[in-house]
Amino acid sequence: MKVFFLSFFLFGILFSSFAQHNHIHAKVIDEKNKLPIEGISVTLIPLNKTTVTDENGSFTFNETKEQITSIVFSGFGYEPLTITATDFKLGVTVSLKQKPLTTLEEVIVNSGASVKQQNQISKLDIKMRGVNNSQEVLRIVPGLFIGQHQGGGKAEQIFIRGFDCDHGTDISLNVDGMPINMVSHAHGQGYADAHFIIPETIENVDFKKGTYNAEKGNFNTAGYVDFKTANSIDRNMIKLEGGMFNTGRLVGIFNLLNDKQKAKQQSWYIASEYHYSDGYFDNSQHFNRFNLFTKYHGKVSESSFLQITASTLQSKWNASGQIPDRAVDQGLIGFYGALDPTEGGVTSRSNFNAQLRTTLKNHDFIKNQLYYTNYAFDLHTNFTFYLNDPINGDQIRQRENRNLLGYNGSYNHVSYVGKTKITTDAGINVRYDKTNNSELSNTINRFTIINPIKLGDISELNTAIYISETIKFNEKWNINAGVRFDQFYNEYNNKLATDPTLNGIGIYKAKANNVSPKFSVYYHINSKTQFYLASGRGFHSNDTRAVVVTNGKEILPPAYGVDFGTIFKPTKNLLIHLATWYIGLKQEFVYSGDGGIVEITGKTKRIGLDGSIRFEPIKSLYLDVDINYAHGRYSDEEKGQDYIPLAPIWSSTGGIMYKNKNGLNGGLRYRYLSDRPAIEDYSLTAKGYFVSDAVLNFTKPRYEIGLKTSNLFNVKWKETQFATETRLQNESQPITEICFTPGTKFSALLSMSYFFK
Repeated sequence: MKVFFLSFFLFGILFSSFAQHNHIHAKVIDEKNKLPIEGISVTLIPLNKTTVTDENGSFTFNETKEQITSIVFSGFGYEPLTITATDFKLGVTVSLKQKPLTTLEEVIVNSGASVKQQNQISKLDIKMRGVNNSQEVLRIVPGLFIGQHQGGGKAEQIFIRGFDCDHGTDISLNVDGMPINMVSHAHGQGYADAHFIIPETIENVDFKKGTYNAEKGNFNTAGYVDFKTANSIDRNMIKLEGGMFNTGRLVGIFNLLNDKQKAKQQSWYIASEYHYSDGYFDNSQHFNRFNLFTKYHGKVSESSFLQITASTLQSKWNASGQIPDRAVDQGLIGFYGALDPTEGGVTSRSNFNAQLRTTLKNHDFIKNQLYYTNYAFDLHTNFTFYLNDPINGDQIRQRENRNLLGYNGSYNHVSYVGKTKITTDAGINVRYDKTNNSELSNTINRFTIINPIKLGDISELNTAIYISETIKFNEKWNINAGVRFDQFYNEYNNKLATDPTLNGIGIYKAKANNVSPKFSVYYHINSKTQFYLASGRGFHSNDTRAVVVTNGKEILPPAYGVDFGTIFKPTKNLLIHLATWYIGLKQEFVYSGDGGIVEITGKTKRIGLDGSIRFEPIKSLYLDVDINYAHGRYSDEEKGQDYIPLAPIWSSTGGIMYKNKNGLNGGLRYRYLSDRPAIEDYSLTAKGYFVSDAVLNFTKPRYEIGLKTSNLFNVKWKETQFATETRLQNESQPITEICFTPGTKFSALLSMSYFFK
């Protein structure tokens, strides 16, 4: 299989190299910041042939100038531009002006953007709705729900497409090409804490549900989400927020280069955020988080752009944790109370990320990326209270210190065979994680250890190679075929002789590899309608401490997915995306970070429907609705005992946003999650909820005043829920029931922003 994959890879490169070069080519940049624009639609008139610009802002056609009369440039957020064939010069740089107000009318169902067509929805939502807080960073993805266990300190629990992804096990999260997910994490496989991203720096969100992208490897089962921070900022900003529960937030974003340097395609800015809140719980959370981020993006030669980002996060909090229903029903604590008020944690993450993008003379481009993360995590929780230790209680400490180093290299080539356009993407990924003294212990009052459970060092190396070929036969038909090969090496240095899962101290090893083929077909009927059929195999790795126990068995349990969908725009102000899908997972071994044991789950299958609607009845009013249904079951269990715990069934989000040229803008949003099974026989139910939020802003060129409200109607709701066996102090017998973290009360936050050059 390795030989086959390597041969396929080399064949794609050689085939592309000998293919015919393009004739019409140029680059599109932003007139204001002089930086390349990705995703601009370019159409040849009168041939009506269309493509879109790549991340270099470049585009190519096989046609010659003699075959056309003009070229039309259009894109979301930009004024359209038409250049006649006589005025157009090969290799010219085309500048587009930003529009002050964007509309749904600008979105095009484009045959040249088949693979990333769905991302137009996220671009639209960011422009229209904005990203107001760290939770909205993830909620911008249609159909994605989150649940926070500890008020903003921990990574969110993620729900999407019938998956309870825990903190990231079945969804790949990245920012500027750097992974957010942590493998073999102290609290759970794939743990993805995105709180080091400052929301105001996000420019775009690239996402795709399913297992269909060859570039994506580990955790790409339910899908992936790539956040892209802005390469430049138009103006400096200082923002101050304050509100209920002693909540305050200060944000500053500042340019570090002058206009003369920007004209030379150089950009460098710095952003910082400090956030404090006591929270809405009975016990003060004393949550605080500090973020610092800087990004340089600039032209370093005639053919190369360099991008460097650096960031650091420091966060600390107290927590109320999960509480059982009976503790509230019996009046032992209130709905927002705590049974173990000493829960809490501290975490930090510092990142360095450098990317060099080079365009070759034949318009190919090569990307080289190197990233490094230093990470620390120390969490104290109590899920079972006095179940295992009736005297001291069951509080646990999960701790780790990690160094993460990685490299991504890719090559992009566009070629033609006759009139058939072939886009080749090929790449190499290397990721190495090294943790020291990953710990799981029973504690009292956080730091007094009474029973060590696990202690050791983890080393995990993932190397991968992939190739993806997108073939555009004509303006109607596209196919994408790809394959990816991943190799994993796992090593665990056990330092605890009493570890319940291993045979004494020492080094334990395992290794495995995986081949993931992908295939998708896109049929573009016209400028208003596109259908697609996507298929592929994905996987998520399992915790090193689990796979060495099983001698390497099921290190990389596969997932198989199929999507059939359509994107259509029946009118200029209405955009609809519909999809039906299937995902099947093989049996897997999962490391339970709460107990230090290996849990075995069976095969699962999920089928579902996704629907997204974007509607603009008038240019100042924007409506969006996402409706999702998923039916998930264990494949090998008898009927009635085959429910997947916490798997979402029905979910929906939506809202209405009003924008006025005079500066008044605001919106009302909702999110709905239906009841779902909390246990395999559905004898316990995780209750659903319907929560509404609102925002009102008055925006002028130099300032903005805003008011944000959460849980507008002050409903009592449970944000996260689990079926857990617990025993309270002085209880003789344990009870399995719903334990939950309450969702936020009504809260209001006032903000003031000042903009300046």
